[in-house]
Amino acid sequence: MITGITGTRLRRAAAVAVTSGALLATGALTAAPAQAVATPSIVAKGGYLMNNANSSTLFNKKMDTQLATGSTTKIMTAKVVLAQSNLNLDKKVTIQKAYSDYVVKNNASLAHLIVGDKVTVRQLLYGLMLPSGCDAAYALADTYGSGSTRDARVKNFIGKMNTAAKNLGLKNTHFDSFDGIGNGKNYSTPRDLTKIASSAMKSATFRTVVKTKTYTAKTTTKSGGTRTMPAWKNTNGLLSSYSGTIGVKTGSGPEAKYCLVFAATRNGKTVIGTVLASSSIAQREADAKKLLSYGFAKLG
Repeated sequence: MITGITGTRLRRAAAVAVTSGALLATGALTAAPAQAVATPSIVAKGGYLMNNANSSTLFNKKMDTQLATGSTTKIMTAKVVLAQSNLNLDKKVTIQKAYSDYVVKNNASLAHLIVGDKVTVRQLLYGLMLPSGCDAAYALADTYGSGSTRDARVKNFIGKMNTAAKNLGLKNTHFDSFDGIGNGKNYSTPRDLTKIASSAMKSATFRTVVKTKTYTAKTTTKSGGTRTMPAWKNTNGLLSSYSGTIGVKTGSGPEAKYCLVFAATRNGKTVIGTVLASSSIAQREADAKKLLSYGFAKLG
């Protein structure tokens, strides 16, 4: 037991120390309100968000868990096409019956391309990314794969997709299709898909396409006339409902559920992310909005 003058001094010193500590703690809390942002909870099975400027992680939920990607696969399809040397976006591609048969057989999303029409590569990219046309994806894979048969060209193109993933250093991504309708070996992760999208967004053409809400293609018919296609509408609802959205791509399917790779810019800052296996179209958008708002709040 401490007694006398020494004890009084010690007690006083302790009291001052406690008070100073309390003031310091209070000061720390009031000085950094920007950091005190509650981490959101999302319905999606996996989610990831990063600061596009330096690739730093802002949010992570099972970011390296392999999941089906649905049509978010088409981000890589577009990336591979846009990486071709001496790419001519005005090159015309004749739509084959095989592309039409493929979408009918798979009950796939389509751009409603007409067999025999000549469609430019630029138009095919819009048909790929806005209405998520698997017919457009097939046309691009057939055009930019190498080989003497259509099957060989498609296989070669998918090989280019996997090479591109490897070149980005992605270890949890594999493609076995050009559009997301895979054979059990088409998968990625929230983090890998975000990196693929971030890389694709370096292309000015890609950026222009994925932020477009509607696009009307004028194709060339067999007889040389002009066909005005019904307008393609972008399936990414964030473009109309979240200020600053600049892309990127939706995906869905029985295994993939509802997916969305998304990006937005506010106050000169860009955040980019992915939600995989959410429960509905509305929910994937709600999940994405939560992550975007969280990211911007964290970046201040």
